[in-house]
Amino acid sequence: MWEEVKLEGMPGLSQEEASAKLKSEGYNELPSPDKRTLFAIALEVVREPMFLLLIACGSIYLVLGDLEEALMLLAFVFVIMGITFYQERKTENTLEALRDLSSPRALVIRDGQQKRIAGREVVTGDIIMLQMGDRVPADAVVLSCSNLLINESLLTGESAPVRKVSCGGILDMHPPGGDSLPSVFSGTLVVQGQGVAQVMKTGLQTEMGRIGKSLQSLETENTALQKETRRVVLNMALMGVGLCCVVVVVYGLTRLDWLQGFLAGITLAMAILPEEIPVVLTIFLALGAWRISQKNVLTRRSQAIEALGSVTVLCTDKTGTLTLNQMMVRTLMVRGESLEVNHHDDNLPEKFHSLLEYSILASQKDPFDPMEKSLKEFGNQVLRNTEHLHHDWSLIQEYPLSEELLAMSHVWQSPDGDEYLIAAKGAPEAVADLCHLSEVELAELQEQITTLASQGLRVIGVAQGHFTQTHLPGEQHDFPFQFLGLLGFHDPLRPLVEEAVAECYQAGIRVVMITGDYPGTASHIGSQIGLRNYGQVITGPELDQMNDEELQDHVQDVNIFARVVPEEKLRLVEAFKARGDTVAMTGDGVNDAPALKSAQIGISMGGRGTDVAREASALVLLDDDFSSIVLAVKMGRRIFDNLKKATSYIFAVHVPIVGMSLLPVIFGWPLVLFPMQIVILELIIDPACSVAFEAEPAEEDVMKRPPRSKKDPLFEPRTIGISILQGVVVLLIVLAVFVVAFYGGRGEDTSRALAFTTMLFGNLALILSNRSWSKTIMETLHSPNPALWWIIALAVIILGLVLYLPSLQSLFQFGVLSATDLLLCLLAGGTSVLWFEALKAAKFRLQP
Repeated sequence: MWEEVKLEGMPGLSQEEASAKLKSEGYNELPSPDKRTLFAIALEVVREPMFLLLIACGSIYLVLGDLEEALMLLAFVFVIMGITFYQERKTENTLEALRDLSSPRALVIRDGQQKRIAGREVVTGDIIMLQMGDRVPADAVVLSCSNLLINESLLTGESAPVRKVSCGGILDMHPPGGDSLPSVFSGTLVVQGQGVAQVMKTGLQTEMGRIGKSLQSLETENTALQKETRRVVLNMALMGVGLCCVVVVVYGLTRLDWLQGFLAGITLAMAILPEEIPVVLTIFLALGAWRISQKNVLTRRSQAIEALGSVTVLCTDKTGTLTLNQMMVRTLMVRGESLEVNHHDDNLPEKFHSLLEYSILASQKDPFDPMEKSLKEFGNQVLRNTEHLHHDWSLIQEYPLSEELLAMSHVWQSPDGDEYLIAAKGAPEAVADLCHLSEVELAELQEQITTLASQGLRVIGVAQGHFTQTHLPGEQHDFPFQFLGLLGFHDPLRPLVEEAVAECYQAGIRVVMITGDYPGTASHIGSQIGLRNYGQVITGPELDQMNDEELQDHVQDVNIFARVVPEEKLRLVEAFKARGDTVAMTGDGVNDAPALKSAQIGISMGGRGTDVAREASALVLLDDDFSSIVLAVKMGRRIFDNLKKATSYIFAVHVPIVGMSLLPVIFGWPLVLFPMQIVILELIIDPACSVAFEAEPAEEDVMKRPPRSKKDPLFEPRTIGISILQGVVVLLIVLAVFVVAFYGGRGEDTSRALAFTTMLFGNLALILSNRSWSKTIMETLHSPNPALWWIIALAVIILGLVLYLPSLQSLFQFGVLSATDLLLCLLAGGTSVLWFEALKAAKFRLQP
């Protein structure tokens, strides 16, 4: 691709030079406006309802003269602030790491080699290579180019692209806009051609930096899940405010102690307020995106994490995703005679010399494309002692591939300037069109193409032309071409594709192959990877003949679409969506962007994809591997599963806290829970929700269930009902322990300590039970989750301190518990989840 832009003599920077410049100049990026400072996080914490409630409680204790309680609450305020800081900073660091991954990529020359790096690592002096669909990573001067057009509307507001020219050795920057200038600018888009440029400015020194506009940041728009969460939290908060007012009034009127009534009301408000839910959602989505990135899939839009578990149709291209994109010449065919290539044999029959010669001339001198690399290596091997290699000829014109003609041509001039050659290669039909073959010749050619394609080979045609005119025509059709033959390329399957496709079918996900290759090739690959109905294929021309209704009928059964151009992908996505499917679509080119944007989950290629495709997508496949998509789907299901477990636990654990805050007020008993006791419980609940459940491994059947309906809410009535029932059972047992102790003469403080201890053990039982809704606690003990055991250990240590450290025991108004009391509380807390464990065990035995 790059010989016409004269790469020779451009070794670029060495890696050592680049590292030194990166250290001195900093990264090629603009400050992110989304990154929050410690002060901003602290301000958000101070404005949290739970923080304000703690301050209110502390103020009431001060008015009552209980200095110790007030100081203890203040200490808890700082503890909670510390936990919140940790969670927020962890989320921020995760988002920052994802921003680094989502920055534009750049193809640079370092140490004389082409290298793909993150755009933020580009430094001044770097030689960057630009091609259609790329975002320019930095301000630079064009050293060499071919048909280079760049859209600079981001800077100038002018939608028409401008043509760029070589600088002619003068490394000066010019203002944006205007044709025939050598300057290119960070953030602008290459819409045609290619070029090589030297970086002059990076980061804040660029034109974009001067304007102060940040382009690359992880999107954090509110998702449907976040909106649903806010609605639930708001409803519960309103309910809490109402009950709080009732408790204050009832306590004040019945006991004539309004300050204690306010304290009881605030305690109830703290018990009801589910402030963990928004925190859990934020952390799960951020850490979920980070975990998915560890599977080589970058999340650019958080909606994708929610949608992954709902995918019903996975549309994928073939080359580079299902295959390794390591094309090797396998077969040469001239006039119906084929030759199986032996890469270990240097002898090539004379009959095939011209075919290979002109295929190399139609390629780039310094190829980047895998097929062209294979051609050059094979040609250098078998033609090195012949006259068929033209290292001393000059390329004077290139006719690039276009949507109208899927073929490209190169015009070469002999060293003496008297002779011209033109070499063309591309889709066999396009090359045949250039050669004006007869109907009979076309029919014979189609048979040859079908023969090669049925072997799973990628097929291209090659043609040659000779002429002596010095004036070159404007189109390839104006040259006199002669058809030389066909080349068949083999692209090995990726190692884990067959297993990944099988896993998709097991998970109820349909796999659809959409490729520009021949039906025979696509069908052969489909049979190798285990694609269902691989014998049924619809081609692009057939697709164009169908109206939307007909297409919707056909996509119900057909899983392979061949000879499809990027624009037709959009119709396929819309057809699947019209049938109610949730579609994930892969793409890598500029023209794939509409389909990627239309699909519920657009997946662009990180290795070979354009920046335009990346910007239109929700996910970026960093290694271009199909199996990574399946891993991301599995991870998405795990994230949503764990999110449901965490929210179920939150609903369940708040029921006994609310009940034991409200019932003593109604029945005239001593208060069981004070703000400090609730804060202790929150110190366990918060990390359990945001750390323990987030780290929970995936269920064994996570990829054996059908996809989740996109209409299913996170807070579905059935799940909430079971969660509340779990909490009610814990409440009844805690209440029974308190009532028996209180009326059994154990005293107020001891009864309170027994109830609190039972509630804490019940809390831990709820955590263990909600780790899985399909496996019992004993079965989940084998699943690794170190964070869980740290939380349980923390809870036991805190319980020991408040029960047996005299100062804390007095502060919390607890009596002394014996070993027998502790054992009874442990048994009572554990008993509270036995019914749920029995249901799970019964369901497990009923499973096939």
